[in-house]
Amino acid sequence: MRLPRMPAGIVFDMDGLLFDTESIHRDAARAAALDHGRDLPDAVFLSLIGGAAPDNHARLQAHFGGGFDVEAYEATWTRHYATRAAEGPALMPGVRELLALLDAWGLRRAIATSSSHEAVRRNLAAHGLAECFDAVVARGDYDRGKPAPDPFLRAAERLGLAPETCLALEDSPHGLHAAAAAGMMVVMVPDLLQATEADRRLCAFIADDLHAVARAIGRIQGMDRGGCERSFDAPVRAGGAFPDQSGAGRIAPPTRRG
Repeated sequence: MRLPRMPAGIVFDMDGLLFDTESIHRDAARAAALDHGRDLPDAVFLSLIGGAAPDNHARLQAHFGGGFDVEAYEATWTRHYATRAAEGPALMPGVRELLALLDAWGLRRAIATSSSHEAVRRNLAAHGLAECFDAVVARGDYDRGKPAPDPFLRAAERLGLAPETCLALEDSPHGLHAAAAAGMMVVMVPDLLQATEADRRLCAFIADDLHAVARAIGRIQGMDRGGCERSFDAPVRAGGAFPDQSGAGRIAPPTRRG
Protein backbone atom coordinates (compact mmCIF):
# COMPACT_ATOMS: atom_id res chain seq x y z
CA MET A 1 0.00 0.00 0.00
CA ARG A 2 1.79 3.08 -1.25
CA LEU A 3 0.99 6.65 -2.18
CA PRO A 4 2.33 8.02 -5.47
CA ARG A 5 3.67 11.19 -3.81
CA MET A 6 3.79 13.02 -0.50
CA PRO A 7 0.59 14.99 0.12
CA ALA A 8 0.71 18.61 1.25
CA GLY A 9 -2.62 18.25 3.06
CA ILE A 10 -5.20 15.64 4.04
CA VAL A 11 -8.96 15.98 3.52
CA PHE A 12 -11.06 13.67 5.70
CA ASP A 13 -14.62 12.57 5.25
CA MET A 14 -16.39 12.45 8.62
CA ASP A 15 -19.14 9.82 8.94
CA GLY A 16 -17.76 6.30 8.81
CA LEU A 17 -14.19 7.58 8.45
CA LEU A 18 -13.47 9.63 11.58
CA PHE A 19 -16.51 8.56 13.62
CA ASP A 20 -18.46 5.30 13.80
CA THR A 21 -21.75 6.96 12.88
CA GLU A 22 -22.98 4.99 9.87
CA SER A 23 -24.17 1.97 11.86
CA ILE A 24 -26.01 4.31 14.24
CA HIS A 25 -27.64 6.06 11.28
CA ARG A 26 -28.64 2.70 9.80
CA ASP A 27 -30.42 1.63 12.99
CA ALA A 28 -32.03 5.06 13.39
CA ALA A 29 -33.23 5.07 9.78
CA ARG A 30 -34.77 1.62 10.17
CA ALA A 31 -36.51 2.60 13.40
CA ALA A 32 -37.86 5.77 11.77
CA ALA A 33 -39.23 3.77 8.85
CA LEU A 34 -41.09 1.47 11.26
CA ASP A 35 -42.53 4.52 13.04
CA HIS A 36 -43.95 5.59 9.69
CA GLY A 37 -45.28 2.12 8.90
CA ARG A 38 -42.65 1.38 6.27
CA ASP A 39 -39.52 -0.69 5.76
CA LEU A 40 -36.04 0.50 4.80
CA PRO A 41 -34.00 -2.27 3.16
CA ASP A 42 -30.22 -2.27 3.56
CA ALA A 43 -29.74 -1.64 -0.16
CA VAL A 44 -31.67 1.63 0.06
CA PHE A 45 -29.83 2.81 3.17
CA LEU A 46 -26.44 1.93 1.70
CA SER A 47 -27.26 3.98 -1.41
CA LEU A 48 -27.56 7.05 0.84
CA ILE A 49 -24.09 6.83 2.43
CA GLY A 50 -21.96 9.82 1.51
CA GLY A 51 -24.64 11.29 -0.74
CA ALA A 52 -25.80 14.90 -0.96
CA ALA A 53 -28.95 15.77 0.97
CA PRO A 54 -31.11 16.61 -2.10
CA ASP A 55 -30.03 13.40 -3.84
CA ASN A 56 -30.78 11.31 -0.77
CA HIS A 57 -34.17 13.00 -0.37
CA ALA A 58 -34.97 11.96 -3.95
CA ARG A 59 -33.79 8.39 -3.32
CA LEU A 60 -36.02 8.12 -0.26
CA GLN A 61 -38.99 9.58 -2.13
CA ALA A 62 -38.50 7.04 -4.92
CA HIS A 63 -38.38 4.20 -2.39
CA PHE A 64 -41.30 5.23 -0.18
CA GLY A 65 -43.52 6.59 -2.94
CA GLY A 66 -44.76 9.94 -4.15
CA GLY A 67 -47.29 10.53 -1.36
CA PHE A 68 -44.83 9.80 1.45
CA ASP A 69 -43.71 12.72 3.65
CA VAL A 70 -39.92 12.35 3.42
CA GLU A 71 -39.27 15.48 5.49
CA ALA A 72 -41.29 14.09 8.40
CA TYR A 73 -39.45 10.77 8.05
CA GLU A 74 -36.07 12.54 8.08
CA ALA A 75 -37.08 14.43 11.24
CA THR A 76 -37.99 11.11 12.92
CA TRP A 77 -34.70 9.62 11.76
CA THR A 78 -32.85 12.58 13.29
CA ARG A 79 -34.60 12.08 16.64
CA HIS A 80 -33.75 8.37 16.71
CA TYR A 81 -30.13 9.14 15.83
CA ALA A 82 -29.85 11.78 18.56
CA THR A 83 -31.08 9.28 21.15
CA ARG A 84 -28.67 6.55 20.04
CA ALA A 85 -25.68 8.89 19.73
CA ALA A 86 -26.32 10.91 22.88
CA GLU A 87 -22.93 10.05 24.36
CA GLY A 88 -21.11 10.68 21.11
CA PRO A 89 -20.15 8.13 18.43
CA ALA A 90 -16.97 6.13 18.85
CA LEU A 91 -13.80 7.13 17.04
CA MET A 92 -12.78 4.90 14.18
CA PRO A 93 -9.49 3.00 14.66
CA GLY A 94 -6.35 5.06 14.15
CA VAL A 95 -7.89 8.56 14.23
CA ARG A 96 -5.83 9.97 17.10
CA GLU A 97 -2.64 8.32 15.91
CA LEU A 98 -2.96 9.66 12.37
CA LEU A 99 -3.79 13.18 13.56
CA ALA A 100 -0.76 13.14 15.85
CA LEU A 101 1.51 12.04 13.01
CA LEU A 102 0.13 14.70 10.67
CA ASP A 103 0.78 17.28 13.36
CA ALA A 104 4.36 16.06 13.77
CA TRP A 105 4.87 16.21 10.00
CA GLY A 106 3.29 19.66 9.69
CA LEU A 107 0.58 18.53 7.24
CA ARG A 108 -2.58 20.60 7.09
CA ARG A 109 -5.93 18.84 7.34
CA ALA A 110 -9.61 19.53 6.66
CA ILE A 111 -12.97 17.80 6.90
CA ALA A 112 -15.26 17.61 3.84
CA THR A 113 -18.63 16.15 4.77
CA SER A 114 -22.24 15.94 3.64
CA SER A 115 -23.31 16.43 7.25
CA SER A 116 -24.09 19.74 8.93
CA HIS A 117 -21.65 22.01 10.74
CA GLU A 118 -23.61 21.30 13.92
CA ALA A 119 -22.98 17.55 13.53
CA VAL A 120 -19.27 18.17 12.93
CA ARG A 121 -18.95 20.40 16.01
CA ARG A 122 -20.82 17.89 18.17
CA ASN A 123 -18.72 14.91 17.08
CA LEU A 124 -15.39 16.72 17.37
CA ALA A 125 -16.27 18.16 20.79
CA ALA A 126 -17.25 14.73 22.12
CA HIS A 127 -13.65 13.57 21.64
CA GLY A 128 -11.74 16.79 22.28
CA LEU A 129 -10.78 17.19 18.63
CA ALA A 130 -12.33 20.59 17.92
CA GLU A 131 -8.94 22.25 17.38
CA CYS A 132 -7.40 19.46 15.33
CA PHE A 133 -8.53 20.57 11.87
CA ASP A 134 -7.52 23.65 9.90
CA ALA A 135 -10.80 23.82 7.98
CA VAL A 136 -14.26 22.27 7.98
CA VAL A 137 -16.41 22.11 4.85
CA ALA A 138 -19.95 20.92 5.58
CA ARG A 139 -23.46 21.04 4.15
CA GLY A 140 -24.24 24.58 3.06
CA ASP A 141 -20.65 25.42 2.11
CA TYR A 142 -20.94 24.23 -1.51
CA ASP A 143 -23.44 24.23 -4.35
CA ARG A 144 -23.28 20.54 -5.22
CA GLY A 145 -22.66 17.74 -2.76
CA LYS A 146 -20.85 14.44 -3.25
CA PRO A 147 -20.35 12.78 -5.76
CA ALA A 148 -19.71 16.23 -7.28
CA PRO A 149 -16.19 17.51 -6.49
CA ASP A 150 -17.37 20.74 -4.85
CA PRO A 151 -16.82 19.77 -1.17
CA PHE A 152 -13.23 18.70 -1.85
CA LEU A 153 -12.44 21.69 -4.04
CA ARG A 154 -13.71 23.99 -1.30
CA ALA A 155 -11.66 22.13 1.31
CA ALA A 156 -8.48 22.54 -0.76
CA GLU A 157 -9.27 26.22 -1.22
CA ARG A 158 -9.66 26.73 2.53
CA LEU A 159 -6.39 24.92 3.17
CA GLY A 160 -4.69 27.16 0.61
CA LEU A 161 -3.55 24.14 -1.39
CA ALA A 162 -3.98 22.91 -4.94
CA PRO A 163 -6.38 19.92 -5.01
CA GLU A 164 -3.83 17.70 -6.74
CA THR A 165 -1.45 18.11 -3.80
CA CYS A 166 -4.05 16.78 -1.32
CA LEU A 167 -4.87 13.26 -0.18
CA ALA A 168 -8.56 12.53 0.39
CA LEU A 169 -9.68 9.81 2.80
CA GLU A 170 -13.15 8.38 2.17
CA ASP A 171 -15.30 5.43 3.17
CA SER A 172 -18.03 5.68 0.50
CA PRO A 173 -18.21 5.48 -3.30
CA HIS A 174 -20.02 8.84 -3.47
CA GLY A 175 -17.16 10.50 -1.61
CA LEU A 176 -14.51 8.57 -3.48
CA HIS A 177 -15.83 9.75 -6.84
CA ALA A 178 -16.11 13.33 -5.55
CA ALA A 179 -12.49 13.40 -4.40
CA ALA A 180 -11.21 11.81 -7.60
CA ALA A 181 -13.20 14.33 -9.68
CA ALA A 182 -11.50 17.10 -7.68
CA GLY A 183 -8.13 15.74 -8.80
CA MET A 184 -6.99 14.51 -5.38
CA MET A 185 -5.15 11.34 -4.51
CA VAL A 186 -7.69 9.09 -2.82
CA VAL A 187 -7.49 6.29 -0.29
CA MET A 188 -10.69 4.43 0.54
CA VAL A 189 -11.14 3.12 4.07
CA PRO A 190 -14.35 1.06 3.75
CA ASP A 191 -16.91 0.97 6.54
CA LEU A 192 -20.37 -0.43 5.68
CA LEU A 193 -19.70 -0.35 1.93
CA GLN A 194 -16.92 -2.43 0.45
CA ALA A 195 -14.89 -1.22 -2.50
CA THR A 196 -15.89 -2.35 -5.98
CA GLU A 197 -13.45 -2.83 -8.84
CA ALA A 198 -14.53 0.55 -10.21
CA ASP A 199 -13.75 2.11 -6.82
CA ARG A 200 -10.33 0.47 -6.70
CA ARG A 201 -9.35 1.97 -10.03
CA LEU A 202 -9.83 5.46 -8.57
CA CYS A 203 -7.78 4.80 -5.42
CA ALA A 204 -4.11 4.82 -4.61
CA PHE A 205 -5.02 1.87 -2.41
CA ILE A 206 -7.75 0.47 -0.16
CA ALA A 207 -6.87 0.65 3.55
CA ASP A 208 -8.23 -1.48 6.37
CA ASP A 209 -8.12 1.49 8.75
CA LEU A 210 -6.38 4.80 9.41
CA HIS A 211 -3.37 3.00 10.94
CA ALA A 212 -2.62 1.76 7.41
CA VAL A 213 -2.91 5.31 6.05
CA ALA A 214 -0.42 6.54 8.66
CA ARG A 215 2.03 3.80 7.69
CA ALA A 216 1.74 4.71 4.01
CA ILE A 217 2.49 8.38 4.68
CA GLY A 218 5.30 7.31 7.01
CA ARG A 219 6.96 5.34 4.23
CA ILE A 220 7.15 8.45 2.09
CA GLN A 221 8.61 10.36 5.03
CA GLY A 222 11.30 7.68 5.30
CA MET A 223 10.03 6.47 8.70
CA ASP A 224 10.13 2.76 9.36
CA ARG A 225 7.80 1.00 11.79
CA GLY A 226 10.30 1.23 14.61
CA GLY A 227 10.70 4.94 14.05
CA CYS A 228 6.98 5.48 14.31
CA GLU A 229 6.82 3.44 17.49
CA ARG A 230 9.67 5.28 19.15
CA SER A 231 8.23 8.67 18.23
CA PHE A 232 5.26 8.02 20.52
CA ASP A 233 6.94 6.38 23.51
CA ALA A 234 3.63 4.58 24.11
CA PRO A 235 2.30 0.99 24.17
CA VAL A 236 2.32 -0.67 20.75
CA ARG A 237 -0.98 -1.64 19.16
CA ALA A 238 -1.30 -5.38 18.66
CA GLY A 239 -0.32 -6.22 15.09
CA GLY A 240 0.87 -2.71 14.29
CA ALA A 241 3.26 0.06 15.16
CA PHE A 242 0.91 2.57 16.72
CA PRO A 243 -0.41 3.11 20.25
CA ASP A 244 -3.86 1.75 20.98
CA GLN A 245 -6.91 3.85 21.84
CA SER A 246 -8.26 1.71 24.63
CA GLY A 247 -6.34 2.50 27.81
CA ALA A 248 -3.85 4.60 29.71
CA GLY A 249 -1.44 4.51 26.79
CA ARG A 250 -3.75 6.66 24.67
CA ILE A 251 -1.93 9.61 23.19
CA ALA A 252 -3.23 13.10 23.75
CA PRO A 253 -5.00 14.72 20.79
CA PRO A 254 -2.64 16.91 18.76
CA THR A 255 -2.92 20.65 19.13
CA ARG A 256 -3.78 22.80 16.19
CA ARG A 257 -0.84 24.51 14.55
CA GLY A 258 -0.79 28.30 14.48
